[in-house]
Amino acid sequence: MKIWKNTPKDSILVALSLGQFGVTLGLALTWNTTGLPARVAGGALLTAMMTYNIIVISHLFTHVPWFVSNRLNAVISLVNSVNIGQSVQAYQLTHVRNHHRFNNDRPGPDGTTRDTSSTYRKGKNGQHQPLAAYALGGAVDSFAGRAKDVAAVTRLWSVGRGDEQLLSLASRREPRRTRELRQIRADRAAHCLSLVVFATLSWQWTLLCYLPAYFAALTLVNVQNYYRHYGANPEDRAADSVSHYSRLYNLLTFNDGYHQEHHLSPGSHWSQMPAVSSRHRDRLDGQPRVVSPVPAIVGFLHRGRPLLHEAGAAGTFPARDTPTTT
Repeated sequence: MKIWKNTPKDSILVALSLGQFGVTLGLALTWNTTGLPARVAGGALLTAMMTYNIIVISHLFTHVPWFVSNRLNAVISLVNSVNIGQSVQAYQLTHVRNHHRFNNDRPGPDGTTRDTSSTYRKGKNGQHQPLAAYALGGAVDSFAGRAKDVAAVTRLWSVGRGDEQLLSLASRREPRRTRELRQIRADRAAHCLSLVVFATLSWQWTLLCYLPAYFAALTLVNVQNYYRHYGANPEDRAADSVSHYSRLYNLLTFNDGYHQEHHLSPGSHWSQMPAVSSRHRDRLDGQPRVVSPVPAIVGFLHRGRPLLHEAGAAGTFPARDTPTTT
């Protein structure tokens, strides 16, 4: 019987997911018996694991689920919802069906962006929002949103009032819509119950390590998203993102650096990103675009980055393209 939807190589991602789950429990269990240096190291490790999972593991899963079986995909969604402190299914809806439809667009005539995570959403005069405000403000908003998800225990975490965006993004077709909303509910329950388990094992670890590490991870993820698009041209579908082609980085992150290619073909499996790059080579090389010498999470080190978006802010680029759907 076939297990893997695309390739057995996805078993590495499954192993990383399960490994993070186990390490997180281990950190909670040992908090009260370790000294300060080990606690600091554990907090840094937890931050790194959550950041990596959101940027790489769960991100890849939201685009191309790993298993043929919907049940197995549902289980791994539960595991990674605990790992990243939020519903993976909700992440899939907001990321794949919103971000990849509107591609970090600029505000339209209504004064806002269609991409709710756009770096231009709270910017001024067609410019990106300042990094600190985007990264920290976005982390605060996400943290507050996850608190609301936990508070939804009063309705057994079902999707309802306050979840208008998720309801609008969920499939219009049954039974897929019901399955997606049910998965969000299950993911939220898993996350909430994991917090109960963590607090039971060590409320000090939960308060002093887990929650600060989670906030730090959300901030780093926002830095990553910021520099995946900073300086790019949101009006050009072949230049609206930033790629990084280091072989080592792409080996360690399952080709995460091919971000422009990922935007051109968001439904392609991570193993196909170099092929996508080759297939679109003429188009990619046919206009100016931003290629970074450093990974997006340290994009501030790219001092000489072209600011292609400046021309668009001045009104010299054509109107934005019709959004693509996934």
